Amino acid sequence: MTISELTFGSWPTSITSEKVVSAAVRLGEVRVDGADVYWSEGRPAEGGRTQIVRCAPDGTRTDLLPEGMNARTAVHEYGGAAWWVRDGVLHFVNWDDQRLYRIEPGGTPVALTPEPALSRGDRYGDGVFSPDGGTVVAIREHHPVGGRGAIDVRNEIVRLAADRPSQPEVLVSGPDFVAAPRLSPDGSRLAVITWDHPSMPWDDTVLRVRDLTTGADTVVAGGPGESVQEPRWQADGSLLFLSDRNGWWNLYRWTPAGAVEPVLELEAEIGVPAWQLGSARYVVLGDGSLVFARWHEGYDGLAVRGPDGSVKDLDLPFSAITAVERAGENTVVVVAGTPGTELGVYRLTLVDSSAELETLRAPRDLGLEAGDISVPEPISFPSTDRDGAPRTAHALFYPPASSRYRGPAGELPPLLVMIHGGPTAQALPLLASSTQYWTSRGFAVVDVNYGGSTGYGRAYRELLRDAWGVVDVADCIAAARWLADNGRVDPRRLAIRGGSAGGYTTLAALARDDTPFAAGADHYGVADLEALAAETHKFESRYLDGLVGAYPALRDRYRERSPIHQVEKFRSPLIVLQGSEDAVVPPNQSEMIVDALRRRGIPVAYLLFEGEQHGFRRSENIRRALDSELSFYGQIFGFALPADEGIEKVVVENSG
Repeated sequence: MTISELTFGSWPTSITSEKVVSAAVRLGEVRVDGADVYWSEGRPAEGGRTQIVRCAPDGTRTDLLPEGMNARTAVHEYGGAAWWVRDGVLHFVNWDDQRLYRIEPGGTPVALTPEPALSRGDRYGDGVFSPDGGTVVAIREHHPVGGRGAIDVRNEIVRLAADRPSQPEVLVSGPDFVAAPRLSPDGSRLAVITWDHPSMPWDDTVLRVRDLTTGADTVVAGGPGESVQEPRWQADGSLLFLSDRNGWWNLYRWTPAGAVEPVLELEAEIGVPAWQLGSARYVVLGDGSLVFARWHEGYDGLAVRGPDGSVKDLDLPFSAITAVERAGENTVVVVAGTPGTELGVYRLTLVDSSAELETLRAPRDLGLEAGDISVPEPISFPSTDRDGAPRTAHALFYPPASSRYRGPAGELPPLLVMIHGGPTAQALPLLASSTQYWTSRGFAVVDVNYGGSTGYGRAYRELLRDAWGVVDVADCIAAARWLADNGRVDPRRLAIRGGSAGGYTTLAALARDDTPFAAGADHYGVADLEALAAETHKFESRYLDGLVGAYPALRDRYRERSPIHQVEKFRSPLIVLQGSEDAVVPPNQSEMIVDALRRRGIPVAYLLFEGEQHGFRRSENIRRALDSELSFYGQIFGFALPADEGIEKVVVENSG
């Protein structure tokens, strides 16, 4: 095949915005019910709704929700665990009204909870069946009519009938937040995770066991400086759970006698930050073996702990695992992906500590040659902490990749510094068409796991304490400069992009006299920390206490770190993309920064997407966002776009 030379950024590619969304799905949780496997699919082509799919033993797949239904809960605004199934009967929370529904095989959905006008805005999630299947225990997030916002939202654990409408019975109330309600095998005890403001679930949580007969509580684990997750009862009445008491989310066991003992301790993260409900990172098999996922040095993987305590990594290609579910005595089902494939659903049968792999839901075939896929390279580079002390930061670097094009001799590629959201989250080393969209055109991409990211232990996660807008910015700048200094990217064409918390870091990195970035893309990012502290929803309403400091006591720090108050330092062009119905970062945050740049004459483009919330779910909006950002970079960096893609030129104000 002939290799042609073209300016980096202008390469024609088969990974167009249309391909990014075509037949794309967001795979979510997986469940096993008898011989059937169920999973959720977020579908941009269907308006972003979440469908539940049942896979029969013969591989036949059936969509279970009728048109217009969307299995998505608004608990904590980020949702998760919006559905559960037993004996073929599916329970799910419908997005539009947040009511809990029940649907029998071949039937139609029947509401189990009142209409919104009567339920006063209740939301449900993370449900489990009682041992006899007669009741469901779930989270209820109550939003009262006429309430004062986040201060009046009440999170509780309730019990309700599984087969008919009923009045929910409150089992746990009082803590600011509750999660992971799990009934003991005999149904007499309830394990639940709780925490209170200003903590987030990755900071300090408490695992309690409540005797449902007496109402007595036993504190199992947790408290200041310890994050506990994923309680799972065992047949003998013991309780497994994840805790970071040793600096890593590892596995422990509690017995009713009150003892807590380590089951699995290693310098790797089994747990993940609980942005969404229902995380599932480990299972126990019939012989007592444990199958678990663990993050280590930027990559995820599956391993087995045998009954004798020995640990062995499974020889599998997976680099990111989002769900692990038991499917039999020696069988698990996982949702996982690799650097060369998107997420898929797989069944693993363990034989002598090795795994036989069966594909249940294959990833999309993007029709790419190996040379068209940019494989992430884990990198570590020098940076500084909030006090300027030297330390090491981490990232995934994606070089430009094409089987048909290369850059001209002597030319280096432009760099996109990508910043994940959260900020307590991490970059995932799996094939993302939205990343390959850039690399296949001749961009280099670095996805930064800045201080505060997960996957590197609690100490690394806490580097961002009181330091948001400092440590994350330092690491993103350090990554860009390190790559430029090592001759891998063009130092004159460095750009930074991020969404949500990553959008804030983008703005903060641009609002500096010494910024190395020649352009930026802000996707629904925070411009004013004070406004965020005053306006955001309950789950994150005190998040900034840990990231920035107590408000209003430290109001000067909030203003100092808010990009809206540093607009005089902006020099680089910016494109801003925002959803009109975003409750996490409201549109006025984006509009404040856009208006300020307009007044200062800085080149700026602004796109408001009607009907979108926090993150774009509709295929037409995902396409427009990608193509508009590419058009923006083409105008700023001076390269032409492929004519055959029909990309509409985005309007950049003040560019004259």
